Amino acid sequence: QVQLVESGGGLVQPGGSLRLSCAVSGNIFSVSAMGWYRQTAGKERELVATITTNKITDYGDSVKGRFTISRDNAKNTVYLQMSSLKPEDTAAYYCNAESVKTSRFSRPREYWGQGTQVTVSS
Repeated sequence: QVQLVESGGGLVQPGGSLRLSCAVSGNIFSVSAMGWYRQTAGKERELVATITTNKITDYGDSVKGRFTISRDNAKNTVYLQMSSLKPEDTAAYYCNAESVKTSRFSRPREYWGQGTQVTVSS
């Protein structure tokens, strides 16, 4: 069974930093693009950052220059380094794996993590 296991959320003061991690566990054959999204109550989930297997990245406008996404393909793990955090970054952050195959011939499926809370407050 494939699972996305997130860690690293918590409470941080404005201007501080946090690093999120997300590991894809289970019987994995391949993982394509991975990313982070965030959501606050009453709002739609929004893109934070994505990264392909070739390390091509994309960022939401509100986090450009402050957040950095990276991945370790050997470990099927994606990271999100968040710096210069602002109160408006407060949200539940969700890890996404766009296309996961458990074998060479299996149908690819999308998976989401359970979410990790990031709170930016003094």
